[in-house]
Amino acid sequence: MNAREIVNSDRFKNLVRKRWTFSYIMLAILFVVYFGYLFLISLDKELMIKMVTPNITLGIALFVAVIVIAWVLTITYVLWANNSYDKEVEELKKMLK
Repeated sequence: MNAREIVNSDRFKNLVRKRWTFSYIMLAILFVVYFGYLFLISLDKELMIKMVTPNITLGIALFVAVIVIAWVLTITYVLWANNSYDKEVEELKKMLK
């Protein structure tokens, strides 16, 4: 198969669609978390200054949660890419000859 045939194949199109779908889902989750946090800050400041422990406010706890969720999403994407996406890319590369 040449490159043009691979690019026009259903397998390649499905792979591209799968990658974009996964990326958009991860991006949507990150936007909801991040902008949800910002909206909470702007809409209910009294809630954000409530103390959850003697030294930590709810705003700080949620900020840490936003950062942790971003890391989890990144790790999820890397694991998905390494275990699924890259394997399919390698199989498509082997078909090039």
